[in-house]
Amino acid sequence: MPELTPEEWTAVALSLRIAAVATLASLPFAIAVAHLLARRDFPGKTLVDGLVHLPLVLPPVVTGYLLLLLFGKRGPLGAFLADFGIVFSFRWTGAALACAVMGFPLMVRAIRLSFEAVDRRLEAAAGTLGAGPFAVFATVTLPLALPGVLVGAILCFAKALGEFGATITFVSNIPGETQTLSAAIYTFTQIPGGDAGALRLTVVAVVIALGALVLSEWLQRRASRRVAVYA
Repeated sequence: MPELTPEEWTAVALSLRIAAVATLASLPFAIAVAHLLARRDFPGKTLVDGLVHLPLVLPPVVTGYLLLLLFGKRGPLGAFLADFGIVFSFRWTGAALACAVMGFPLMVRAIRLSFEAVDRRLEAAAGTLGAGPFAVFATVTLPLALPGVLVGAILCFAKALGEFGATITFVSNIPGETQTLSAAIYTFTQIPGGDAGALRLTVVAVVIALGALVLSEWLQRRASRRVAVYA
């Protein structure tokens, strides 16, 4: 690993913090939405599915601008939340929100595919033994879908770690507050003599991203073996 300056370490630590918060905060919602799309048919399902995946096809700058309109200090949601001391615009919490929105579709897709692969006969068998819907979900469906949940969470984390367009549009590029790894690399490319700093942070980004992918594969295999034993 290259030797980083204190400012560069701050950007790396902030990126990891934002990615972790974005992943953990959005995981329960992703599980709920993925289960809804995998197990329920309802009017407007196609529209809901499209809205969930919209951040994947929209330019990230558009997503960031929409977040600014909604959660900015003068936005309808931002002004309401500000009364309770919750502020997103130009704060690291806003960066976490932007990263969560951008990574949410990847998480939902992976978890949904995992739910769809669960044998419904196992769920029906648990129901005949007296388990209620929530008990069936908690003791049968979710454990069997665990590999997909882990993969979805790590994909969201990796996406959040590399997010740039939506984040810089929504919360700007403030050192120590919203300057993530990607934003710091961009800043280095815009100043004379910044190539060395950009290269150092690029190496760090590659190492972290590769580590996340390797960890995802390892966790998926481990979880799959456990599921195979209990299935």
